[in-house]
Amino acid sequence: MPGWLVLMGALAALGPLAIDMYLPAFGHMADELQVPQGLVERTLASYLLGLALAQLLYGPLADRYGRRLPLLGGLALFTVASLACATSQDIGHLTAWRVVQAFGGAAGMVVPRAVIRDHLDTRQAAQALSLLMLVMGVMPILAPLLGGQAVMLGSWRLVFYLMAGAGALLGLAVLLRMEESLAPERRTPLAVRTILHNFGHLLAHRGFMGYSLAGGLGTAGMFAYIAGSPLVFIDLYGIDPRWFGLLFGLNALCLIVAAQFSARLLNRHRPLALLMRAQFTLVLMTLAALALTLLGWINLPLLMLCLMGFMASQGFVGPNSAALALAEQGPRLGTASALMGSMQMFCGAAAGLAISLWHTDSPLPLTAVLAACALLSWLSGRFGMRHDRRRTQAADAADRLD
Repeated sequence: MPGWLVLMGALAALGPLAIDMYLPAFGHMADELQVPQGLVERTLASYLLGLALAQLLYGPLADRYGRRLPLLGGLALFTVASLACATSQDIGHLTAWRVVQAFGGAAGMVVPRAVIRDHLDTRQAAQALSLLMLVMGVMPILAPLLGGQAVMLGSWRLVFYLMAGAGALLGLAVLLRMEESLAPERRTPLAVRTILHNFGHLLAHRGFMGYSLAGGLGTAGMFAYIAGSPLVFIDLYGIDPRWFGLLFGLNALCLIVAAQFSARLLNRHRPLALLMRAQFTLVLMTLAALALTLLGWINLPLLMLCLMGFMASQGFVGPNSAALALAEQGPRLGTASALMGSMQMFCGAAAGLAISLWHTDSPLPLTAVLAACALLSWLSGRFGMRHDRRRTQAADAADRLD
């Protein structure tokens, strides 16, 4: 794995770090700030909403000023906002600073995808994105474990101090080690008309929208799991917060292994074939979890089995859908990466908000939202596939005319 790809993985991992690391601290935060835990859970939804909005800004900036400068600005903002979160004295200020933190962390989600497509073609990009998940996937395993230990050693505020340190270190790495990958002749003007034209082209592109939503709705299911897992594992099934990270990490491990398997299979199979098969499994596992919940047969081992199947399927869906969505967007890669990421975060914020508002004494909110996200992801993938078929048929017809 080349050094630039490792750095891109570390930058992309900053988002999962800020999402996952404070999950074991939800109960402590609610007690200290004297608010219901649902309000603390909504700080996660506010962070996802901030990520969705901010990515729309970083795309045009990355296409105009290159990849390094927006990254450096975003990492600086993330570091400052993390320090502000650590010193917040009420839930209102914490929620507001989480949005600012998201506006900084969004740079680490937009720019790495654009850098990968600067260097690689579609098949290679799918493989690189799968390898990127190996780096990114370490964070969902380590972050809750680190967060749980930080809460035990100090308080939930130490979690945000650690996030600030991570942002500062990554900013230093970008400053010292990252080379600009966008050539000057490929940069696009930062004009409102150009930006609107690019976004309009992408919104009208059926393949881009279909594959972006296929990946985004699968990601929304992951965020529903992230937001709902502390309540399900800790409150409903009585898992100690110190061991919560192990269960959380087991599901993340399924994501990592599946993503690496996907990268190997791409040597013999097309990204679209892998995506279609993985989405079928995605739907199957989530509907099984929902059926077991409605029948009253669900327990922790069965729930974990379904969640592991869901996460493994998402290990195939995420990188292949992203590579397919960006395949035809060469002149506007930064903007396409931003819009794709924003749609993912909007879907994730909606799923996380649904989980925070729907509380019962069973895993039903989690399993129902997961099933809905999986079904919508499957439908979106079919929409993108129809575009590819029409494009292939049109190309074949043109060849016959020639």
